[in-house]
Amino acid sequence: MTIRNVMPRIMLASSAVAAVLLMFGPADVARAQGKGKGGGGKQGGAPAATAATRPPNPAWANAEVHTLKVQGNVYMIVGPGGNTAVQIGDSGALVVDTQYEEVSGKIVAEIRKLTSKPIRYVINTSADMDHTDGNAKISRAGAPVIGGNLGAVAFDNGATIVAHENVLRAMSEGPEGKADTNADKLPTTTFFQGQKEIFFNEEPVIVMFEPAAHTNGDSMVFFRRSDVLATGDIFNMDSYPVINVDKGGSINGVIKALNVVLDITIPKHEQEGGTYVIPGHGRLTDEHDVLEYRDMVTIIRDRVQNLIKQGKTLAQVKEAKPTFEYDGRWSAATGPGSTDMFVEAVFRSLAPKK
Repeated sequence: MTIRNVMPRIMLASSAVAAVLLMFGPADVARAQGKGKGGGGKQGGAPAATAATRPPNPAWANAEVHTLKVQGNVYMIVGPGGNTAVQIGDSGALVVDTQYEEVSGKIVAEIRKLTSKPIRYVINTSADMDHTDGNAKISRAGAPVIGGNLGAVAFDNGATIVAHENVLRAMSEGPEGKADTNADKLPTTTFFQGQKEIFFNEEPVIVMFEPAAHTNGDSMVFFRRSDVLATGDIFNMDSYPVINVDKGGSINGVIKALNVVLDITIPKHEQEGGTYVIPGHGRLTDEHDVLEYRDMVTIIRDRVQNLIKQGKTLAQVKEAKPTFEYDGRWSAATGPGSTDMFVEAVFRSLAPKK
């Protein structure tokens, strides 16, 4: 577990120093030593620029942000980055994924339309920039739960940022000695296996780790009473799965995670309604959408696996067009969600390691 590198302004007896130091984790060490940079964007090969090095993006800054009521206590905020889920109630607001820094103010404004209570928690489903870049500003707009299950040491510490520890590692990578201008974006509370459970706004909120899917640090967030599941980039409605093999992702991990989604979701009537699913990108969905997506991904995985068994090279697998009938619906125009990069990621995650 990690906390922000903020200490109460009181004199500490020397006998208490060791106990205080035990509270600090990797995020604080990275900040103190000047290590770290922002997490990657939508799973590309090149690392994303840090807030200090990348220029502001007018397209993101000028993008519209819209809010949709899902059900129960949960809302979905749609903008230029990954979808944001917000749970509200008497205890405050809990935010899943923060999109880009340029739209942080707009997202906070949308949350303020829903509740005047403080933002208490921010949860990241991965280290991707389009899910984490707004962490600092949205966290700073809130306040921690003092004395609760994820307490903090100072009242001005901002909302607690929760993620799997591999998200913290990915966001903390950087040249030795480089000033870390993104320290405030780092997770302040991490977990390393299984799931993290938070009871908030009279509802169990379950952060579930799904290893080796989109990356090695993916989580899904299940709002159990509201019956809403936010998947992050494990499931997208606007492209093929984005699989970052270099960051520990795999096609089999994606399929495993999609099967977990299907185990959780229950339709209301004829495969429609019931449990709602907020994907990493794209429109609001339910079990039927996930089922169709899982089947599509599984069919392509099996085709590529069969071609690998025949001794086909990556070029030959691409030439065989294992995604042919799905390309019109699922291929992104460019980038990791495109046919070419998706097939390459599937091949790399299935091919025998040399």
